[in-house]
Amino acid sequence: MISLRPVLNVLGFLYVGLATAMLIPAMVDVAAKNADWQVFVFSSLLTGMIGLLLSIAVGGSLEEGLDTRQTFILTTMSWATLPVFGALPFLWAGVDITDAVFEAISGFTTTGSTVLSGLDSMPPGLLVWRSLMQWMGGVGIIVMAIVLLPFLRIGGMQLFQAENSDRSEKIVSRSVELIRLLGLAYLFLTVLCIVCYIATGLDLFDAFNHALTTISTGGYSTHDASFSHFTNPVSGWVAVVFMVIGALPFVLIIQALRGQPMLLWRDPQVRALVGFLAVVSAVLTIYLGVELHLPLDEALLKATFNVVSIVTGTGYALGDYTQWGAPVIGIALLLKFVGGCTGSTTGGIKIFRFLVFFGTVRAHLRRMVRPNRVMSEEYGGTRLTPELSFSVLAFLVVYLGSVGVITLALSFFGLDLVTAVSAAATSVGNVGPGLGTVIGPSGTFASLPDGAKWLLSFAMLLGRLELFTVLVLLDPDFWSR
Repeated sequence: MISLRPVLNVLGFLYVGLATAMLIPAMVDVAAKNADWQVFVFSSLLTGMIGLLLSIAVGGSLEEGLDTRQTFILTTMSWATLPVFGALPFLWAGVDITDAVFEAISGFTTTGSTVLSGLDSMPPGLLVWRSLMQWMGGVGIIVMAIVLLPFLRIGGMQLFQAENSDRSEKIVSRSVELIRLLGLAYLFLTVLCIVCYIATGLDLFDAFNHALTTISTGGYSTHDASFSHFTNPVSGWVAVVFMVIGALPFVLIIQALRGQPMLLWRDPQVRALVGFLAVVSAVLTIYLGVELHLPLDEALLKATFNVVSIVTGTGYALGDYTQWGAPVIGIALLLKFVGGCTGSTTGGIKIFRFLVFFGTVRAHLRRMVRPNRVMSEEYGGTRLTPELSFSVLAFLVVYLGSVGVITLALSFFGLDLVTAVSAAATSVGNVGPGLGTVIGPSGTFASLPDGAKWLLSFAMLLGRLELFTVLVLLDPDFWSR
């Protein structure tokens, strides 16, 4: 029997931390003389009380750490329950339960899909809370990708298991120092992004909110028009730079900040990501110049901004790219599957899995030509073992299968093909807006049926948890001794 006491203990501490964070938008509303501060105080009290009671009830049960199965349960329960408490301020602000949970899950998973409109006139506290959810979710994603998933050996993540990590069944405190460094780097980059946004003309409120949702590659904005609201093109380029930074491996960012910047460029997935973004942005720039007759500087900004936003899963929009023609819509759909680097805040399949996949295919083709020759493919100096290749291929199959199944399920709610496919892809990939007139960059998910919203909420969690973290819990062997 799996002991849930240490899992519940950690969850209690997480709830207390979330309750503390709720006081930030409360203070913002108080400063703005907005009565909505009360919803955050009440939400904070309820969340904090439940967290304290939970920790007290199972206190002292973390001395031996967590084993692998407990880590699976903790990871899933954290991402599934924190958005429930995060939805409380929306509920008490008058949003119905379906939309409130959808918005909170989209926030914590940094998906960026929204059911809310009228953002320009929304109370400042709620806008700050949306941004904070994404910022906190971004930290959680990095920790999960760097500390937990390599131990759980999901989708090839064992490739990034630190050499000095504990490889036993226990997830122990050696990771505490790494988490501290990650938090400091994340905070430093956020502050730097705020300063850069202010330097381009954004006021402090917009700069603060957009910095939180840029570095977390979340994409929530304080304006219905997203980044089209800002007229200074330099603001768009600042967003591009920090979206790319958010898509890089944070372990290597830490090393770069400590004086080893070339380690970033030596990583195969970093070079592949930068090269991919450059090529696709250049192609789209040429298309916009030729087909829409846009000036070079405008075409370059719009192309690069939207390509980077989609690939990194940020979800900002600079113009409605679904109005730029069928080729752009096709490119946008494919880009939703890509994602950034592992150990970043991005969603999607991730660049390193594509590199492993193509390396595995290349090795197979070579063996077909020369069956007796020993072929050995490598990733960043590490040999691709059969177990690693299989892990990545299994992830790709399950990922694409999940998008297909969710697309089929959405069709039963009366959604057209473009809306269903793009909604499934953007939810599993944690990207943000979909395609079409309903959920495209200029629309929201508000008009979708409630059943479709609940399904997409599950899809967002499934994608953020890298699929297998959830699916393994459905295996009876997981619960047996």
